[in-house]
Amino acid sequence: MAADDTPPVPPPAAAADPVVETTNAESNDTADNGDRSDRGQKRGRGRDNRNPNRDRNNPNNIKTGGFGSNKRDFLSKRDQVQDNRAAKRRKVIDGAADGNSYMSIPFSTDEIAAEERRPKRKVAVLIGYAGTGYHGIQINHKEKTIEGDLFAAFVKAGAISKANADDPKKSSLVRCARTDKGVHAAANVLSLKLIVEDEDIVDKINSHLPDQIKVWGIQRVTNGFSCYQACDSRWYEYLMPSYALLPPQPQSFLGKKIIDAAKEKGTYDEYMGRLDDVKNFWEEVEKNDIQPILEKMDPEIRAEVIRILHDTADQELTDDGEPSKPNTDVAKDVEMKDTPAEESTATEPAKDGEAATTEATTEATTEATTTETQPPAAKVEREFTPVELAVREVKAAYVAAKRRYRVTAPRLEKLQEALNQYLGTHNFHNYTILKSHTDPSARRHIKSFQVNPTPIRINDTEWLSLKVHGQSFMMHQIRKMVAMAVLIVRCGAPMSLVNESYGPRRISIPKAPGLGLMLERPVFDVSNKKFKELGKEPIDFGKWDKEIQAFKDEHIYKRMFELEEKENSFHLFFNQIDNFRTDYFLWVTPGGIEASHERSDRTAEKIPKALQAELGDEADGVAEDGSSN
Repeated sequence: MAADDTPPVPPPAAAADPVVETTNAESNDTADNGDRSDRGQKRGRGRDNRNPNRDRNNPNNIKTGGFGSNKRDFLSKRDQVQDNRAAKRRKVIDGAADGNSYMSIPFSTDEIAAEERRPKRKVAVLIGYAGTGYHGIQINHKEKTIEGDLFAAFVKAGAISKANADDPKKSSLVRCARTDKGVHAAANVLSLKLIVEDEDIVDKINSHLPDQIKVWGIQRVTNGFSCYQACDSRWYEYLMPSYALLPPQPQSFLGKKIIDAAKEKGTYDEYMGRLDDVKNFWEEVEKNDIQPILEKMDPEIRAEVIRILHDTADQELTDDGEPSKPNTDVAKDVEMKDTPAEESTATEPAKDGEAATTEATTEATTEATTTETQPPAAKVEREFTPVELAVREVKAAYVAAKRRYRVTAPRLEKLQEALNQYLGTHNFHNYTILKSHTDPSARRHIKSFQVNPTPIRINDTEWLSLKVHGQSFMMHQIRKMVAMAVLIVRCGAPMSLVNESYGPRRISIPKAPGLGLMLERPVFDVSNKKFKELGKEPIDFGKWDKEIQAFKDEHIYKRMFELEEKENSFHLFFNQIDNFRTDYFLWVTPGGIEASHERSDRTAEKIPKALQAELGDEADGVAEDGSSN
């Protein structure tokens, strides 16, 4: 929570030396706040008062000898700490970041000396951003992040001095909610110390930012304020196509396992009843969409296409996560892309359960190994074979059929029933990484989780909006919660699975695509009451509602819809889950949790490579909020 203990008002100072608002946390800041010892003297505290015999002609307190010394000069302890930090920072930059860093902007000694010293104030910066193309929000040396671009814009706008541009820690940068790679935020908050004397400072900062990052406003806060600690709760929105609720295709690995287990357990009729209005969906697609395409093919091509489709749906993974029977005949982008053959380059064979990855052709590989003096080889376009084109047509028909699906009210009611299982305080150790059932921090409180009963339609696809409100969330937690609820509905599983997932058994829950996740807003109710008592402005995004909605429509929702239509992220996600020939996800079958692979907390378990991305074990980003992980 924000500390409302306002620092004591300092005694009057000389006009030529402006008083700077500081806290004890500022002890590591330099340059633009003036000499530390001078400021301490003005406030009636500091090293001068503790040591009245200090040499006034030695402002840096450099020691020049003493018992056992060799009469050489020594830096003060504060300067030693700063030098050590600078050395460590340079080591990281030169090593991991190859000499370049997104969180250290260097300036020469002359540039720093020439800059006017101006006071900085503790502020809350209210921001919004589309996370596409960014490695999350949290600044680091190597990756392009939201905070990295914001930090650079602060420096360019003069909100952070050149002396402090080499390290965000000097400005006490804290984010309210951390977001993962590719995740968006309509409203988020940073707290830090900025130079905010210019009335148009917000416009200046925005002028140095790309269109997909926006500063809504900057508000003064108390010196002890931390937006992470002061945040009471957070709202997130998750958007997904309604076709995510369709059941697995009966010929897929997961589809077969569900039907076989239902018949074995004697619950087949109950299972079909849970599917409700979609139980005959794939049968009708086969009859009305796929069979007409197959019937017009030559018999030899038709037989080969059916064989390829069967092999794709029945692949066993090796220990390395590779399909045991790789399909060498079909280009990878057959899975989704609908571009003309002459515009496509050669791709690697499709691997069950992995996202499409374009490979260079043999000619392109040869080109990469040639010397700089040789002219580049001409790029060779590969034409698809008749079989490959036929497979593309069939798979495109499957995707088009899914996009035509329109969700019904009973289906949405089942999804809402699944989401209701999360309400309250539960142990979510299965919904994140690196946490055991006995870890107290795995217990989180969910206040609400609602699906909007009115879907929205964008082009040919119908979208659903899910909004969750919780105190805090762990890495991947929201995306795994969405995946669990959706899998229960689409696979006709009992709602009791959610409560079982809170138990000690470690199960594998995939994480839904990050494409659909957006931080709606953080909540600061308690801090805002204190701000009101102190006569300060509350942290409230309401004054920018119109601008935020326009930003969401143009830069967040639009990117979601366009990216899904281009890459079919949700189709690929569920297609991978359905066709992994593994027992990791068999908890969704009538066999229940006992039928699935039990993961170990104590051993370094070898996860198939093709599963790592779905489970989130690669920890490719940062937590969806500022919780400790």
